[in-house]
Amino acid sequence: MFAKKKDTAPAPAFTPLAQNAPTRAEPVELAPAPAAAPPRPRPASMVAQGVAIKGEVMGDGEVHLDCVVQGDIRVGKLVLGPNARVEGSLYAQVIEIHGKVTGSVSAKQVRLYGTAVVDGDITHEQLAMESGAQFQGRSLKFQRQAPASAPAPAASHAPAMAVYPG
Repeated sequence: MFAKKKDTAPAPAFTPLAQNAPTRAEPVELAPAPAAAPPRPRPASMVAQGVAIKGEVMGDGEVHLDCVVQGDIRVGKLVLGPNARVEGSLYAQVIEIHGKVTGSVSAKQVRLYGTAVVDGDITHEQLAMESGAQFQGRSLKFQRQAPASAPAPAASHAPAMAVYPG
């Protein structure tokens, strides 16, 4: 009843192409493309301790630096590790600082951790500082622009005139 059958060779997982067989092109119906998957986030670029960079660092992704940089940095998101030392200006959407910065910092969101030392002005929408963080400079808040859809009231220098139904 439960007899074990002899093992037979498994069928090949692929079928070999016939050699020298003429191929005929047939019209192929394309299926509708599946909904595009959301783009995968790109991994952060990282530069570790023991590296020195002289010049500008630019990109639109996330960058983690734990090294010495002499020059400006312009990226999408910037994380400076505790061993990072930067002499230059920082520009990003989000900046997290654990190390030392000598120069201006400009981002929508800036976070200074307890080991951070910043000597320069910080321009921001949001600024968070942990206790122990050192900051010498000015904190300048971004001025949000008024929405374009709301018209500004027109200023008129002519005297107002009332009209009464009569």
